[in-house]
Amino acid sequence: MMSDFKTPPESAIQLPDQTTTKVAAESETGTMSGPLVSLTSAKKFSRNYDAMHIVLRLVSLSASLISVAVMTTAKEKSTISIYGFDLSLHSKWSFSGSFEYLVGISSLVAVHSLLQLVMTSSRTLRKESIFSSRNHAWIIFAGDQVFAYAMMSAGSAATGVTNLNRTGIKHPTLPNFCKQLHSFCDRVGVSIAFAFFNCFLLAISAVLDVVWLAN
Repeated sequence: MMSDFKTPPESAIQLPDQTTTKVAAESETGTMSGPLVSLTSAKKFSRNYDAMHIVLRLVSLSASLISVAVMTTAKEKSTISIYGFDLSLHSKWSFSGSFEYLVGISSLVAVHSLLQLVMTSSRTLRKESIFSSRNHAWIIFAGDQVFAYAMMSAGSAATGVTNLNRTGIKHPTLPNFCKQLHSFCDRVGVSIAFAFFNCFLLAISAVLDVVWLAN
């Protein structure tokens, strides 16, 4: 017995898939959504982070070198009158252990910043993440914190000696040596200022390390 219903002929034209149509429409309008947007945002964040990291390392290296250069050239000779007696003064940065400590820490920070700058730049040029793993990021984070605290300690110690030179000591009537040794004290002050600035830069680097770990 023949059926009254006829099988509809197969069409050679297939309707496009809904997902394909959506992607094509988004491509034409220039808007993307879903995983593609997340991937684009991640790449943009990575580029911005790498650029900030390189700039911070470069500025930190420069600040360390300036601090060391200014401090190691701090020396001056002069005379001072105490109770009518003229005494010769000879000031040099190496006469103070606090100043030597500041130079040593600044030199270590310069080496640290240089190594990080070279590694970060090379990995960025290869379009790789600046950290090879999370353990690597944690190590750099710890190093930034240690050097930041060490720089703060060195700057504070050097500031105490500089303040003593500027104010003198009241009880034994020790005069203000910076009146006669103004060039020496100015150089020391500039070096200490760059040391504290470098401490601030290292703190920012540590914060950026945490941001990378969080993302």
